[in-house]
Amino acid sequence: MIPLSVLDLSPILQGEGVSQSFAHTLALARHVESLGYHRFWLAEHHNIPGVASAATSVLIGHVAAGTQSIRVGSGGIMLPNHAPLVIAEQFGTLEALFPGRIDLGLGRAPGGDPLTAKALRRNLGSSGDTFPQDVLELQGYLDDAEPGQALKAIPGVGSKVPLYLLGSSDFSARLAAELGLPFAFASHFAPDYLHTALSLYRKNYRPSAAHPEPHAMVCVNVVAADTDDEARFLFTTLQQQFLNLIRRGPQQLPPPARHLHWTLAEQQQVGRMSRCSMVGSAETVQQDLTNFIKDTAADEVIATAQIFDQTARLRSFEILAEVMKVPASLTDARNNPPQDCAIDDSTPPTSENRNSSFLPVE
Repeated sequence: MIPLSVLDLSPILQGEGVSQSFAHTLALARHVESLGYHRFWLAEHHNIPGVASAATSVLIGHVAAGTQSIRVGSGGIMLPNHAPLVIAEQFGTLEALFPGRIDLGLGRAPGGDPLTAKALRRNLGSSGDTFPQDVLELQGYLDDAEPGQALKAIPGVGSKVPLYLLGSSDFSARLAAELGLPFAFASHFAPDYLHTALSLYRKNYRPSAAHPEPHAMVCVNVVAADTDDEARFLFTTLQQQFLNLIRRGPQQLPPPARHLHWTLAEQQQVGRMSRCSMVGSAETVQQDLTNFIKDTAADEVIATAQIFDQTARLRSFEILAEVMKVPASLTDARNNPPQDCAIDDSTPPTSENRNSSFLPVE
């Protein structure tokens, strides 16, 4: 069984506040820890009404303090929003508090709208264009100090917090390969270049001391319930979330709906964004996810679930853990293929400025 992990956006539900979001996030982290999940990541977003994880490092500390053994980290920190030294100090602090449990996933998108990005980046002089240099600078702060090194991250120096690059196109895939780092692809909202990015990553991978082999992680939406009908109903929350992005921008997380009122064009666009979604009963999710893992040769699956009801969300991750312990027959999976997750164009985009994190990370 390959590692199974979680990405949480600490969603703000319609009619609730951020305190409840944080309580739900911690409860989910404790739940998946008890189920044997490998890591629990949180994503940096800003000025988005439905996401409470803007102060990502602070929330990571809260989750790590409230759990015992699960790895906790960022999926990701949008590095162009920050001075690398500050991130090194923050994650060096977290590593000192929770030794051996902290991950630092990095993306190059703003994690918000252009106005917010401008406010976050004032006086930093950083952008997505400097992302490779920023990653190297950050890596240097976390490594052992060189003789005579004048500038050190304290805490941070020598902590060697593991880095991961996140992406939804080829840019971070190529950079992760060049630097010998693990790579996580955001197919849960932008699946088009999944196979292209994974192929480039593996083909161009340069072994590093920490990672002699490539490690490809793939994020997917998983909405599991006791029946296919119930899961499809719960999944309408994510469909509405994407529909809101298309129509009027991000909103608080809506409850599921029996009927969605959308145009054919909207339905197609939402379908394209949510193509990498495993939705259904335990048997359905097991077959679809087994097929997906075989198709992508993923080394790790990161599951995310934008489910309105907290009890249903906890149950979804419980079902997923159960089915991953007993993999379905690959023959059965081929006979029941999931919807196509990756339709690769011949010319992947070279940059992204979409309005999200691990929602757009690249």
